[in-house]
Amino acid sequence: MTERSWRSPRLLPEGATGSRAQPAIRIFGRWSRGPLLPVLRLWRRNLQLRVVASTLLLSFAVVLVLGVVVIGQVRNGLLEAKLQTAQSQAEGGFAVAADRAAVGNDPDAVDSLTADPSVWLTAMVEQLASGGQGVYSVVALSSQLSAPSLGGDGAVVPRGPRASPNIRPEESISRELREAVDLDPATHRQYGTVVRPDGSSEAALIVGKRLSDTHGNHYQLYYLFPFTQEEKSLSLVKGTIATAGVFLVVLLGAIAWLVVRQVVTPVRMAARIAERLAAGRLQERMKVSGEDDIARLGESFNKMARNLQLKIQQLEELSRMQRRFVSDVSHELRTPLTTVRMAADVIHEARDEFDPVTARSAELLLSQLDRFESLLADLLEISRFDAGAAALEAEATDLRDVVHRVMEGAEPLAERKGSRLLVRGGERPVIAEADPRRIERVLRNLVVNAIEHGEGRDIVVRLAAAPGEHGAVAVAVRDHGIGLGPGEAERVFNRFWRADPARARTTGGTGLGLSIAVEDARLHGGRLEAWGEPGGGAQFRLTLPPAVGTPLWDSPIPLQPEDARSGPRPGPALPARPTPAMAAGSGPSEEDSHAQH
Repeated sequence: MTERSWRSPRLLPEGATGSRAQPAIRIFGRWSRGPLLPVLRLWRRNLQLRVVASTLLLSFAVVLVLGVVVIGQVRNGLLEAKLQTAQSQAEGGFAVAADRAAVGNDPDAVDSLTADPSVWLTAMVEQLASGGQGVYSVVALSSQLSAPSLGGDGAVVPRGPRASPNIRPEESISRELREAVDLDPATHRQYGTVVRPDGSSEAALIVGKRLSDTHGNHYQLYYLFPFTQEEKSLSLVKGTIATAGVFLVVLLGAIAWLVVRQVVTPVRMAARIAERLAAGRLQERMKVSGEDDIARLGESFNKMARNLQLKIQQLEELSRMQRRFVSDVSHELRTPLTTVRMAADVIHEARDEFDPVTARSAELLLSQLDRFESLLADLLEISRFDAGAAALEAEATDLRDVVHRVMEGAEPLAERKGSRLLVRGGERPVIAEADPRRIERVLRNLVVNAIEHGEGRDIVVRLAAAPGEHGAVAVAVRDHGIGLGPGEAERVFNRFWRADPARARTTGGTGLGLSIAVEDARLHGGRLEAWGEPGGGAQFRLTLPPAVGTPLWDSPIPLQPEDARSGPRPGPALPARPTPAMAAGSGPSEEDSHAQH
């Protein structure tokens, strides 16, 4: 035998069992979560199911409690009646046995039956048991206090048990009860078990007492009352209560289903019609019948739908008129504006011949004409988006080239503001299928806004591309200026919205730049989002799919920058699957490329 065979097995290292159990628990959790998810989803969405199930559960609980109480009361009543009947019958039997022993002690009454105590005891038990008729059994056992009987040759013979023919006497009477009967001559009761000759048993009430025979020897006399009839009665009560309980629960469930259906059906109809209204089918209405509360709800819903349809039609008509007005005015103003531009150019070229006040007026005239032309161009672009006429001329574009052109154009403004333009993440190509003109317009708006609100601090433009064939690309513009207040990150893309209306605009912006930028991003199937905190600057992130029409996954650049005051946390997630951590351009680079050319 080898040494290893008799040594106790080595214990596992501490934590080994837990490390093995944890994956098993996770696997079991995932396995059990799969079938439960549809059930939980159905439970959350179906009001009728929840009400009916709750009614069934509560009804079952009530019926169960009532059944337990009723069965308990019936059992106690049957036991009390059984106890009183058994006590009366047993006391009568004990009295008969005592009378027969007293008669046997009379010398004038001694006969062949009383001469032998064994014969007398057998006859007495048979007489007492004959009146039971299956209701009870009689058992006579020897007492430890009695003297042993003598046989015909003078030998000592122990007195054997006497009992009804359908019982095993010594197995049916417990030792504790026999000892108690020997110690106390009073009547004793005990719940026990009657053992039949075939080995079967049933519960019974046992009443016993110590008596004396014709010769003054003690013996024990017992009455055994089986609970056969009581068990049948209790089973009948249980069956009746169970049947009535099941019927009652099913009836209450059906009633709850019918009642809830009358309430839920109009609500479901209203929900479906509300969804159709939200989808633009404004002519949908609820069917109304009757004059009850549900009918009044339907009438109110239909009235609301009619008013809503009327208001939407009015707003659509007003919106069409506004778009038409903006488009017509923008086109109509181009002709006189061209004439005014020619005259202003002539005046501006001859400004050196004018006095200083007139020359300054010529310069202001030219600058305001530039703003006017920019406003007209933006209004025309907005009208194209509103009319759905904006066209996308997409091609494979390296966003680094677009960023380079934007930096070149914004460098003079950055120098006047005292800001540096920094590019990070431009070491590798960032390719996407996009319209270069529109993407350049978006980035120019973001960079110019960052310079305007950057308070002379650095402006960081970060590029990144998610790995993989379907990885998204992103460009983020970060400034460290006045930032955005609570709720302003959502309103910043509204038309003509400005965080500070009193703030002077040095570049003549129209207030439509970010609105056009977000429309350009949507035209590509991308997203333009903003983050900011008061005094901590802002960051705008443009995320584009690698190709037009492909799904947009998570952005490779977090919306909230790592140097934010409130600490880094993920921004609003794009609607798609999660992707691994994006390393390309997601963090600060050691090399900062200055856009100075």
